[in-house]
Amino acid sequence: MEEKLKFDDLGLSESTLEGIRKKGFEEPSPIQAKTIPHLLKGDKNIIGQAQTGTGKTAAFGLPLIDRLTPDAGRVQALILAPTRELAVQVCEEINSLKGTKKLQIAPIYGGQSYGEQFRRLKRGVDIIVGTPGRIQDHIDKGSLNLSRLEWLILDEADEMLNMGFVEDIERILESVSDTKRMVLFSATMPPAILNIAGKYMGDYEVLAVKKEQLTTNLTEQIYYELAERDKFEALCRIVDIEDDFYGIVFCRTKIRTDEVVERLINRGYDAAALHGDISQNMRERILAQFKEKRINILVATDVAARGIDVTNLTHVINYSLPQDPESYVHRIGRTGRAGQEGTAITFVTHSEYRLLVRIKRMANTTITKKSIPEVKDVIDIKRERIINDLTETIQGNLEKTNEHYDEMARTLLEQADPEQVVSSLLKYSFKQDLDESRYKEIKKINMNKDGNRTRLFVAKGRKDDMGARDVVALIKNKTGIPDSRIDDVQVFEMFSFITVSFEDAEQIIDVFRKSGRGHRPMVEKAKPSAGGPRQGHQDGRPRRDSFKQGSHFNHSQRKSRKYKYSKK
Repeated sequence: MEEKLKFDDLGLSESTLEGIRKKGFEEPSPIQAKTIPHLLKGDKNIIGQAQTGTGKTAAFGLPLIDRLTPDAGRVQALILAPTRELAVQVCEEINSLKGTKKLQIAPIYGGQSYGEQFRRLKRGVDIIVGTPGRIQDHIDKGSLNLSRLEWLILDEADEMLNMGFVEDIERILESVSDTKRMVLFSATMPPAILNIAGKYMGDYEVLAVKKEQLTTNLTEQIYYELAERDKFEALCRIVDIEDDFYGIVFCRTKIRTDEVVERLINRGYDAAALHGDISQNMRERILAQFKEKRINILVATDVAARGIDVTNLTHVINYSLPQDPESYVHRIGRTGRAGQEGTAITFVTHSEYRLLVRIKRMANTTITKKSIPEVKDVIDIKRERIINDLTETIQGNLEKTNEHYDEMARTLLEQADPEQVVSSLLKYSFKQDLDESRYKEIKKINMNKDGNRTRLFVAKGRKDDMGARDVVALIKNKTGIPDSRIDDVQVFEMFSFITVSFEDAEQIIDVFRKSGRGHRPMVEKAKPSAGGPRQGHQDGRPRRDSFKQGSHFNHSQRKSRKYKYSKK
């Protein structure tokens, strides 16, 4: 069994290790174990592939603390971040790690007073953590000199590029010293990242956690199949069944975000919305309330949630699925962090199921199907919670006396049997909490029975000496999908059809597309006009209207009509 690395094994100085020990850290995360030794000893530029919450701030922050000289009289390191929230959080994290080393670290971002930033820069800063736009402003104004910069770090580089900072980043890169060391961290590796690397990073090395680690093992990933109209009801049941729900609910649009928050507040929950129409002052106020847990449900769009760094979330809920696997990885990376377990829940409708399959495959992660909690289960859990809370309260006050309440208790107990008195008080206090009628019915959906099947076209038939067993064997041998999951096989003269689940269809199509080497793949999704005998004659021959543009027959086949058919 491989022995786990300790921070002591990475080459950090004793003073830096002391700061780490004070924070209670012992074992580095995978990205820290890969990155720190390279930044301490090597001289190559580095690209680190790591999602939010994997400890990447310490991965670049600890080497900076170790290698920089306090009060050098110049900016030695610049860290670029996509949002002011992340800039502040990175700054605070490095400050908490530096121990007794007297490095001056300052956040520089838009929305802050220029005057205060001018004064801070004039006093001297060793490490700046800033947003690209404001950093470029200071360079243009002459208040920030990066000509002797030693380190440039791009944190969440993919997010900065997605937010439109590519021009600012390139201008900054062109204004800094050619001798600087460059470190780029990104959860994903889109072409834009590789373009930046190729243009500005010279000889660089990519350090990535294993693909299966892109989604943390501390996060349980589950999904519920349900109709769109039942999503809000499912959300309420999930919140109510938890002892201490504290999470972010992701919606795709600003309109849906506001709608969900309004319904939550009307139902008595402490919730707030975060999206692009929220002012900066209101955003900061909402985030402060959320971090202090005065709000326990934050409903947000992807753009608005960028840069939020809260380590103790219990849940991330995908009320609407994101459009791409990268966004899914970013979302769920906000829970299951700092050694704490978390849960990522995804609501999936019929129309979203294909996207879920794609996300599972491309993120290389397991998302387990579960059943939405029944109303009876929710009520039972709430009832047990009330009993436990009251029991704790009673036991904590047994030795305390209060004449006012004691007298009230005696008066009430004289009115009826003690059990009836307690029962009436419980009903008075918790009637609304335990009212089953507050919950609406959720229609049960089984997508395997209710449409989670798709028809595939196979460009081989009887002319290729293929029978039904041969078609199944072809698919099985090429993809590894067992024959028990391949149904309704129909073989014609020039082609065949099979029926499989959405999930298996995605895998089959992907495998044959890659093996096609740029040519039309042998297997692809069947067109509605060429769907087999259901849209043709009783003997399985395609109807004449199947020979229309867009079907799976080419022009020469339509022209010759030289087919042989036989009834099965």
